[in-house]
Amino acid sequence: MIGIDLAKIERFTRARERHGDAFLRKFLGEDELALVRSDETAAGFWAVKEAASKALGCGICSDFGWHDVVIGKTPLGAPTITFSPRVLEKFGIKSASASISDDGGFAVAVVAIEI
Repeated sequence: MIGIDLAKIERFTRARERHGDAFLRKFLGEDELALVRSDETAAGFWAVKEAASKALGCGICSDFGWHDVVIGKTPLGAPTITFSPRVLEKFGIKSASASISDDGGFAVAVVAIEI
């Protein structure tokens, strides 16, 4: 299953200017927050979570919330994704991978999930 999402970086810049890290905490955990050093990264992480929900065919909902997927990075900086035990069991996820890119004021993410 594959999901894709596109996020406008300016939206994250405005939200952080108005609400600071409180905005980021709505969709990121503490470990993820530690990785966010720019609005481009924040937008990319948002896009990964949206793309994962789309790959599962459910969107962000009671079956799959913002904190049910955690984004990390490998030592070389590639994104990793880990799902909560509840989501792993509910959807039967065997493996997943993500790719993030940004350019021209947008961040895009693609998530592939094997079920």
